[in-house]
Amino acid sequence: MMKELILTLLEAKKFGEARKEIIELNEVDIAELLGELEADYAIILFRMLPKDTAVDVFAYLSNEQQIDIINRITDKEIKHIIDELYFDDMIDMLEEMPASVVKRILKHTREEERILINQFLNYPENSAGSLMTIEYVGLKKEMVVKQALAYIKRTGIDKETIYTCYVTDDNQKLEGSISLRKLVISDEAVAIGELMETDVIYAHTHDDQEKIAQLFKKYDLMILPVVDKERRLTGIITIDDIVDVIEQEDTEDFQKMAAIIPSEIQYLSTGVVTLARNRITWLLILMISATFSGTIIRRFEDVLSSVVLLAAFIPMLMNTGGNAGAQSSTLVIRGLALGKIEISDVLRVIWKEFRVSVVVGMLLAGFNFLRIYFLEGMDVYISLTVCGTLFVAIVFAKLVGGILPIIAQRLKLDPAIMASPLITTIVDAVTLIVYFSLASKIMGIV
Repeated sequence: MMKELILTLLEAKKFGEARKEIIELNEVDIAELLGELEADYAIILFRMLPKDTAVDVFAYLSNEQQIDIINRITDKEIKHIIDELYFDDMIDMLEEMPASVVKRILKHTREEERILINQFLNYPENSAGSLMTIEYVGLKKEMVVKQALAYIKRTGIDKETIYTCYVTDDNQKLEGSISLRKLVISDEAVAIGELMETDVIYAHTHDDQEKIAQLFKKYDLMILPVVDKERRLTGIITIDDIVDVIEQEDTEDFQKMAAIIPSEIQYLSTGVVTLARNRITWLLILMISATFSGTIIRRFEDVLSSVVLLAAFIPMLMNTGGNAGAQSSTLVIRGLALGKIEISDVLRVIWKEFRVSVVVGMLLAGFNFLRIYFLEGMDVYISLTVCGTLFVAIVFAKLVGGILPIIAQRLKLDPAIMASPLITTIVDAVTLIVYFSLASKIMGIV
């Protein structure tokens, strides 16, 4: 493997051969390799890289690795990295850096750049303003195609992308967009104003990153302009940044659905105390709420003592109900996240989940009746009680699992919190009440 080869060469002090091997790799692979090496070897390899390659690799390193490298390299090396990093990558890096490191970095930036950096750092976290870059191609509608192409050729080297250009007026208000492809194939004497698209999809600086991700997915975008409250173009967001956002949002949702307080720090880099703190809150809440189930069982203690066999079916009923609710909530939460389900669809969701739950409930209840009555030889009244409860539990669980995430969305909460652990707790309590109530009625237990 490459890691073993590089380590062998470094330990043998064959630095020239190690450099020859590593510069053949893709920047992403180099960053991954550096992350697997000890800090001392990683910094040796980083300094071996050509300057431009080092900048690209630096952008792919984890926050911890970036801090370690900045603390070990010279001010001249820091200045080169800062000068060559794309603006949005630099903002992403600075947002995660300790104040002492940020101060050292800003020391090497120009005054006008420091003003811009401070402006970007003041945007709300996870907003469009914090994601965007100012490195876009801006054109005027009075330009002709020939002038526009010359301008792109002259300035494009420093831009994040040149494939979509944006047209603004003298007050920097967004007026339209035009693709490089359209410029290349159009007559050189035609004005940009005649060729540009005026129906531009854009975001505002304070829009949440989750909304931005939905826009990219809905309209199949590669780039999105960002405007302020006066519709002045302030920057652009590119697809590579949104891929990171989607991954981050999905990870956050998974953590919430597992009753864990979300954290952006990687699992192996997170301390034991932090991991415990992120998990204990919801576990404590769920543990306390689960005592309701115990209270219900004690309330119906007479029923249980009369027919002890009823206790044997409690785990099956509670697990099946919880799993049924988790299925529905997972599908609805995902639909809400992707924009496929809206709050206004609540009645459609209820009707669909009701029909699904009736079909699933009847099949499972029928199967269980055959198993309990014929195979296990239980009394017909016990069989009816268990299977009736199972049917009701599944219908209730699927309705609750479908409705609660939509209610959360309506209340401006993250639907992911209405996931398996919380729904299971609610369904467990209702299932026990139905179970013992049915047993009392069907079996005549007072």
